[in-house]
Amino acid sequence: MGSNTVIDDLKGLINIINDGKEGYEAAAEAIEKPALKAEFLKFAAQRAVYAQELKAHILKHGDVSENENGGILGVLHRTWIDIKQALSSKEEEAILGAIETGENAALAKYDQALEDHAHHADHLALLKEQRDGILSALKEIEVLHQALKY
Repeated sequence: MGSNTVIDDLKGLINIINDGKEGYEAAAEAIEKPALKAEFLKFAAQRAVYAQELKAHILKHGDVSENENGGILGVLHRTWIDIKQALSSKEEEAILGAIETGENAALAKYDQALEDHAHHADHLALLKEQRDGILSALKEIEVLHQALKY
């Protein structure tokens, strides 16, 4: 995230969060197992909350984020394209693998934002909390993925 301002980076995280939300919603539509569908919808709802929290935080700092959709952010966008391709085959293992890739990409963006803006204490708590939520989701997805392999 480099030399961007904190607000620019927060707006970038909104794009990532919205991409994840859209990916989870698409996965929930395509999957047949009720338990997986419920997990995907839970994580989509979590991402919607995260986006609202980030928007409120940006507003608190005197700016606005008009973006209501996911962004076209290189690797992350390609990751969700991979999820859409996996969905077309409706292979649960492929869907979970693509979601893992997306969550890892999101974690990398959060880690970069935390590193770049470590001196902005008011942003750290929110970013750390959301990062921890994404990591927790990733761990749950990994467990589900491993269960399918055996």
